Amino acid sequence: MGNDFKDLFGDWPSEPNPERGYAFDDSAPELENRTPSPLSVSECSVVNVYEVCYENLDGDTKSSRTTFVLLQDDNGRELRIFVMPDIAVAIQNALEHVEPDRPSTHDLLKNVIESLDAKVTRITVDDMWHGTPYAKISINCHGTEVEIDSRPSDAIAIALRFNARIFVADAVLDANEAEAG
Repeated sequence: MGNDFKDLFGDWPSEPNPERGYAFDDSAPELENRTPSPLSVSECSVVNVYEVCYENLDGDTKSSRTTFVLLQDDNGRELRIFVMPDIAVAIQNALEHVEPDRPSTHDLLKNVIESLDAKVTRITVDDMWHGTPYAKISINCHGTEVEIDSRPSDAIAIALRFNARIFVADAVLDANEAEAG
């Protein structure tokens, strides 16, 4: 099996081959090693958490429910982030400053971050891929800023507990507006 690739494709060229017209080029760094370009973002606020009930048209099946958190920037652009019911409760509790008897997952994360003498400074919904938003949580620990990938719903629930700013990439807001409009 070790030679299957070689049997199919022959030797991999290490030098330019004028007959084939290609060569391995290692002069350009891999995409992961490139410095990302600055992201244009807008600060958003959480409007509220909503639950919508849809009735099926066939009448034979139950209605379905969906829950989302609505973000809005100063220009009125909106972004709905669909969330699981338990995350919706966590976000709603943070909006209403409800302290649970026992810490939820987001409260636990807040306690852990604070015990490390760190603080969530902001979250950024920085990308949208096939309708799925992506986010990063920015944590400052002893002067060092660290970004952690996160689901936007968890990032929002944590940001609210730290009173951290919430940002959304303008490209995400614009794409959402174009899709909705």
